[in-house]
Amino acid sequence: MTLTRSAPATRLYPVNGIDLAVHEWPAPEGAPPLVFAHATGFHGRVFDAIVEQFPAHPAYAIDLRGHGQSGGGPIDDWRQVASDVAGFLDQAGISGAVGIGHSMGAHTLLQVAADHPDAFNRLVLFDPVILAPEFYAPGAPLYTADNPHPAIRRKRDFASVEAMIERFKDRDPYNLFDPRVFEDYCRYGLVPAPSGEGMELACAPEVEASVYASSRSNGAVLEAARGVNIPVLVVRAKHTDLQDFKSSPTWPELASILPQGTDLYRPDRTHFHPFEDPDDAARIIAEWIA
Repeated sequence: MTLTRSAPATRLYPVNGIDLAVHEWPAPEGAPPLVFAHATGFHGRVFDAIVEQFPAHPAYAIDLRGHGQSGGGPIDDWRQVASDVAGFLDQAGISGAVGIGHSMGAHTLLQVAADHPDAFNRLVLFDPVILAPEFYAPGAPLYTADNPHPAIRRKRDFASVEAMIERFKDRDPYNLFDPRVFEDYCRYGLVPAPSGEGMELACAPEVEASVYASSRSNGAVLEAARGVNIPVLVVRAKHTDLQDFKSSPTWPELASILPQGTDLYRPDRTHFHPFEDPDDAARIIAEWIA
């Protein structure tokens, strides 16, 4: 069920040398704030369909570094992204929030919770990119300048939002998305091209590729997780193959190392669970808050 809620205001927070864009929905004081962090290549407005179902809660959907309306270029350390989010929370005076993260955003919020124990009173992590310990063992780089991640070849230029919608609506995995979420992804995922003609991806292919290439940069997240002593729900999708964007990357034992961790295995969903069924994601969040 979708409820009426006004469009968010977007505010820029100066953190770590960039302007971090945060989309904000006010609400009467009393209910804990909800803080959303998105997956690689997306932006905060993909959560609109979920935020609208929580009108009593102030909500904040972050455009992570290099994504959406936020500044910043390619990333080489995921802890930088966590530092950005922590800087925003400090400036905004937010504590005791419910953190809701997806994929890389879920990794980010768990790291923030470890570094700043007062930031959150509970977390909902949809398929966090936190893998088994052996993934973080020293080894050859996942990707190099001569062998970059395939995201570097993404089409970046579009004549219009409608052109992007038409190009991707029937393609895997976008054809799995709820229509509203897919349109929000396209509508808020483009910015005017510098040439003044047409649009281009707000998250440049170089940025997206750099996030994947640096996914081993925060192996310390597993040790950090052991110190996050708040209720944390880990929602895992079906695992098939790490080369498949739809497969869950989450270490199945993650919840077991969290002091108050709970594992929710959903083999009926792909890695894009919150995009496929925002109503189901909202139900999970509501039950965890309650």
